Amino acid sequence: MSAEPSDHSDVILERLMHLHPKFMDLNLERTERLLETLGHPESRVPPVVHIAGTNGKGSTQSMIRAGLESAGHAVHAYTSPHLARFHERIRLAGELIDEDHLTEVLEICEKANAGQPITYFEITTCAAILAFAETAADYTLMEVGLGGRVDTTNVFDKPELCVITPVSMDHEQFLGDTVGKIAFEKAGILKRNTFCVVGPQQDEALEVIERQAAKVGATLKIYGQHWHVWEENGRLLFQDENGLWDLPMPVLIGAHQVQNAGAAIMSLRMLGQNEDAAIDAMLNAEWPARLQHLKTGPLVEQAGSAELWLDGGHNAAAGEALSEALERLSPRPLHMITGMLNTKDVTGYLKPLAKNALTLHGVSIPEEINTLSAEDTVTAALSVGMDATVAKSVSDAIAAITARDASARILICGSLYLAGNILRDNG
Repeated sequence: MSAEPSDHSDVILERLMHLHPKFMDLNLERTERLLETLGHPESRVPPVVHIAGTNGKGSTQSMIRAGLESAGHAVHAYTSPHLARFHERIRLAGELIDEDHLTEVLEICEKANAGQPITYFEITTCAAILAFAETAADYTLMEVGLGGRVDTTNVFDKPELCVITPVSMDHEQFLGDTVGKIAFEKAGILKRNTFCVVGPQQDEALEVIERQAAKVGATLKIYGQHWHVWEENGRLLFQDENGLWDLPMPVLIGAHQVQNAGAAIMSLRMLGQNEDAAIDAMLNAEWPARLQHLKTGPLVEQAGSAELWLDGGHNAAAGEALSEALERLSPRPLHMITGMLNTKDVTGYLKPLAKNALTLHGVSIPEEINTLSAEDTVTAALSVGMDATVAKSVSDAIAAITARDASARILICGSLYLAGNILRDNG
């Protein structure tokens, strides 16, 4: 996500952008070359929990981390993309990487790469792995960037545990045009003699995951077979072969978070954690821009008595989940401010949300070359029956909405890149 370079690390990151290969092919060769030059830090990283899937990776990871940390474990965590600042991607033993350490590992990786073609994600992931290898911890939570099989994070021979959250259509230009093809890429993280927690899946996806597990000799713990999770009377109930846990609902909002919570709890079980860790996972997880209620900052002040919410979901499945979550909030007229990337299925995302929103204001994502134009967002919204209009900026959209409805619920949504802009601008 673009921002004006301020720290030394920002200057290095800007340089690394220019190393991108002329022809982008998804493979592990560039990553493996650099890791070899660095002395194979991936072999020295604390036990890895590797998390793939289309939706819910970050939420599931945040709950696993909260549970492990509550039990006294030091936890590394790797996520992408960042929202406001690159440092968010790398968490060392519970703390975001500091500027000096980030600068150091980036410089080491830049020097070791010696100007050879490599993607921004590949070289920065190598920097994260180097930082993880140099810092003591009990676990390393690695979120896949894209797919799994040839994703840059897929360099660990024997992870402690794998997790595959629900698979759906996204990144079709890279991963394939069917759920089965995409599931094959996600299942590429499976390794021999390892366990994998599998969240709810479409039949086509589950068949592929089961076939790949049998091929490599991995053991699956599958939702609906080996574990179950459901909401009952405002509580979260989780059951596996070891018994039933009666837990608080996750603090992360939305019906889909029940499924993510189940995958996180099963993961904690597999890592030997007790019910107290599961309780803390539900109560202490934090994951910004996932139906986040903004309560302070300049945009909130501008909104006045209107509510301001932020969500970074950006595909059809995320639109479905967001629609369900909105229906669970207290009744209030909803107005959307939406900006998306031009690589996303904007119509698929908006279709389930059409019934929730009174209006939509389309915006372009500031400083993002791959933004969908505000006009194209509005065209897609009109095609699914929404009352939509173009706005020059999020601030202009808020002004137009509050002038019409001072008690509105305003949802800014459609992209993590837009969400990052909002979090930066809103302090």
